[in-house]
Amino acid sequence: MSKAGNEQKPVMDPGSAFTLLLSCPGGLPRSRVYVDFGVSYDRIPHPDADLEESINEIWTCQVEKKPSLYNGKKFRYGGYTLHHAEGGNKSSLCLQLGLTDYRTFVGTNLSPLWEDFLVSSEDGSVTCQYLANPLGNGAIVETINKRVLVLQRSHNVGEFPGYFVFPGGHSEPAEVGVSSHQTNKISTDHEVLNGKISQEMFEGIIREVVEEIGVPAESLSWIARNSAAVFKSPRWL
Repeated sequence: MSKAGNEQKPVMDPGSAFTLLLSCPGGLPRSRVYVDFGVSYDRIPHPDADLEESINEIWTCQVEKKPSLYNGKKFRYGGYTLHHAEGGNKSSLCLQLGLTDYRTFVGTNLSPLWEDFLVSSEDGSVTCQYLANPLGNGAIVETINKRVLVLQRSHNVGEFPGYFVFPGGHSEPAEVGVSSHQTNKISTDHEVLNGKISQEMFEGIIREVVEEIGVPAESLSWIARNSAAVFKSPRWL
């Protein structure tokens, strides 16, 4: 597809290493990306007590091996909806986000037992309801002389140590003052918070690029700073 207005939702393929959730080759500007943040998009604890306890066991084991691991809060990806404007050429994306943390990610998505956390369903949100599914971000950084930058991950991390990757990480709840759900917020407060989180989806990736490669934010191009797309996720992450 050549235009951002022609987004497609391919069918999920459980046998594939990656699932393309949404294709926006032209990117989406900040004005067309929204967030619906709420407790209904949080992970559901697994009814198998032993499997649920394995999350703590795996995390404890990983921390013993790599004491630098930190259990920070993350936004949990719970799904998305597309809103089509009249004419069909300017769609808006709404990300449905809850809360999770890195410990649960290591103990579910990265667990050797990750398949046991899956539910057989055609609804992706149901399939992944027991997984942490933190929403990550990533950037393709092209230099002025047409080179694409890749980084090698540290060997002292919880996922894919030593792998070559694009700059990226996670948008952080702490950056917008979120540590838990506030169920007693009035609707206007909720809308303001959704707006802040939506902005963090864009600012978060800029921050990752600046921190990981040392390029000043003001030197990034307009396209890199102001457009975004949801691409593909490993397995059911």
